[in-house]
Amino acid sequence: MYERSVIIPSSIESINRVEKIIDEISEQRDISHDLYGKILIATIEAVNNAISHGNNFAIDKKVKVEFRIIDNQFTITVEDEGKGFNPSVIPDPTAPENIEKISGRGIFIMRQYADELEFNELGNRSVMTFSL
Repeated sequence: MYERSVIIPSSIESINRVEKIIDEISEQRDISHDLYGKILIATIEAVNNAISHGNNFAIDKKVKVEFRIIDNQFTITVEDEGKGFNPSVIPDPTAPENIEKISGRGIFIMRQYADELEFNELGNRSVMTFSL
């Protein structure tokens, strides 16, 4: 079993700390290049959403990221201090009316790359699971 967590301020620059942890874990666990890419992209999307949408870049609010490996399951939990949201009402970014929109793809990407994606009832915590 492996567990690690980090609490970062709500600034885009803080994402680098999360990237470094994923790099370290991937190297230690010999995670394939393809899976590493999926984990990295999905996690960066989750953390970016937490910073920008959840905490609205409020520097006094934090984002907690937990990394856990049990057996062959790598779980990454991202939680912000925001008011949350309802993930079931997020517009489909592949719908014709949304194709040209600049934002609105983060959760879609997370769903595509993670084997499982869940949100808590409030909508301020996402849990992504990847099979190793």
